Amino acid sequence: MSNKSFYCTSSPDRYEILKEFAKQNRAHLTLAEDYIWSELKDQALGVRFRRQCIIGDYIVDFVCLSKRLIIEVDGAYHFELEQQERDFARTASLERMGFTVIRYTNEEVLNNLPSVVNQIQTIIHNI
Repeated sequence: MSNKSFYCTSSPDRYEILKEFAKQNRAHLTLAEDYIWSELKDQALGVRFRRQCIIGDYIVDFVCLSKRLIIEVDGAYHFELEQQERDFARTASLERMGFTVIRYTNEEVLNNLPSVVNQIQTIIHNI
């Protein structure tokens, strides 16, 4: 198996629960997630992205497995200290698995989508 396409998924006892959460999340994207998904889907940036994908014990918002790039779109609750600590640990864990994690706030996506997409394109080309 090529290292480019390899990623870890959760243990079998957690996978089914996460799978159901991911399915619900895909059916109910936030407005910001919907905006960015419209720019990522159908290989619009030249690479394939998946949404609400299980990696390890996490459901990531968007991932390009070939580039090992994860994009997270954070709502207001991500500004709470406890959530920031969880996000930091989550990002560190995903980075240990070999992924690059980039985060955008809902406001960045909703108010400046062209800039966000440009940043993502630059990262894709530099990985």
